[in-house]
Formats: sequence, C-alpha cells, structure tokens
Amino acid sequence: MQRFTELKVWQRGHALVLKVCKLTTGFPLVERYGLTSQLRRAVLSVPTNIAEGSKRVSNQDYARFLKVAEASLAETEYLLLVSRDLEYVTPAAVNVCFSDVAELACSTGSGKK
Repeated sequence: MQRFTELKVWQRGHALVLKVCKLTTGFPLVERYGLTSQLRRAVLSVPTNIAEGSKRVSNQDYARFLKVAEASLAETEYLLLVSRDLEYVTPAAVNVCFSDVAELACSTGSGKK
C-alpha cells in the first residue's frame, strides 16, 4: 500500500497549505480568529482528507474523502477571493493560489491517486 505522502495529489495539497499559511501571516491581527483561521482550516482540510481517505479499504470510501477535499478547495478558493477583495493580499499572490486550487480540483475530482 502506498503512503499518502507519496501521492502527487497530497503533495500538491500540502504545498498549497504551506503557501496559504505564509500568505495569511500578513493578514491584519483583527482577522486572526476570523478569516485567517477559516482560510487555514479550509486549506488544511484538503490534504488531511486525502491522507485519511487513502487509508480506506474501498474505492468508494476513498472517493468520498476526495469529494470532501474538493469541497474544501471550493471553500479555500472563496476565502482567497474575499482576502483579495479586502486587499489583504495582492491579486498576483492570490492568482498563484487560484492556479494551484484549479489543478488540485482536477486531481481530486477525477479520483486519481
């Protein structure tokens, strides 16, 4: 059985977590328990669900966790949009994340490991 850390989709999700965590360090302190926390939890849910799902015995169970990861990606995308619109981050920085989100959404939606 392959370790989840060897899955390309997990690696991409983990890389996105690191980008978003670094990106949110510049958010206003007033957002510490608001947007910063929500965005970090949403993005962290992506590789977490991929890792958990990869240990499920049936493909159907694994696919369910991929769907949850995909939903967390949508939440992440929206929260990045809000962050951009509130001018907490530059459009260029968010566009890099949007590109990663789109790539991950294709990977999770297709059910590929």
